[in-house]
Amino acid sequence: MTLVLDPRPRVVVGALAVALCVLLAGCGSSAGTLTVGAARTFKLARFTPGTLAAGRPQQLSFTIEQPSGAPLTSYRTGSGPHTGVHLIIVRSDLGAIVHKHPPIGSGGRITEEVTLPTPGRYRVVVDAYPRLSGPLRNFQLFRSITVAGKATPRPLPPFRPKVTVGGYRFVLNHPPALHAIRPAFLRLSVTRPDGSPAPFTPWFGALAHAIFFRTGSLDYFHTHVCAAGMSGCTSILGPTRVTGRATRPGQLRVGVLLPVPGTWRLFLQCKVDGRVLTAPFTLVVR
Repeated sequence: MTLVLDPRPRVVVGALAVALCVLLAGCGSSAGTLTVGAARTFKLARFTPGTLAAGRPQQLSFTIEQPSGAPLTSYRTGSGPHTGVHLIIVRSDLGAIVHKHPPIGSGGRITEEVTLPTPGRYRVVVDAYPRLSGPLRNFQLFRSITVAGKATPRPLPPFRPKVTVGGYRFVLNHPPALHAIRPAFLRLSVTRPDGSPAPFTPWFGALAHAIFFRTGSLDYFHTHVCAAGMSGCTSILGPTRVTGRATRPGQLRVGVLLPVPGTWRLFLQCKVDGRVLTAPFTLVVR
């Protein structure tokens, strides 16, 4: 599970994180003051470029710098989705998304070719799973980039239970009312153009990726759907857990645990018949 509400392009560790843990644990005092030392941060370094051209393959490149100033070079590996780096780029009106898993190069340098479809402002999410000791399992870093040209923002479409992508049909069956910090499940049927159940194959370690962005603030949440027996598909928020599963062809059970109310855009991604499909849904969370 990945959850981000703070849009600042850094991850704070050390004294500030300790203070936050105390608050979240419900411990505190009605008197006295808490002194927080200087924050230590992970950050994006040597990020290039800041401006791109629409519809043309171009390379994004960056390094994650550790609080010590040294580049981060060691990342989690394995068959599940909680490995390496997820690179996710979303247009500010939530009309387009790019999702990549770039390789980690020499000295921790990360380079990936991306094609952004239209002019406008985009938010880059670098969701990293480092191989480090301690409780830090993953973190997110952010950067805004611009695709040159005249941007034409599009209004977010209303909720529709049926979405067709390349002839494949995604149907959200009996969607529940969604509430912040309350677990729920979205059950989807996915069929081929001929109406037969779609067979899912693993892509970036999962049978499906559910990527959520909140309109306006672009808060981010990312979870996964796995086959029975696979790991890395449990979302956790405080004491609450939900797990997404796919038990047979054409059926997905997506766990939802969104932290705040608002209008969210779900980008559901899966690989079917050798094609990566992205089905967008607009969801209202109370």
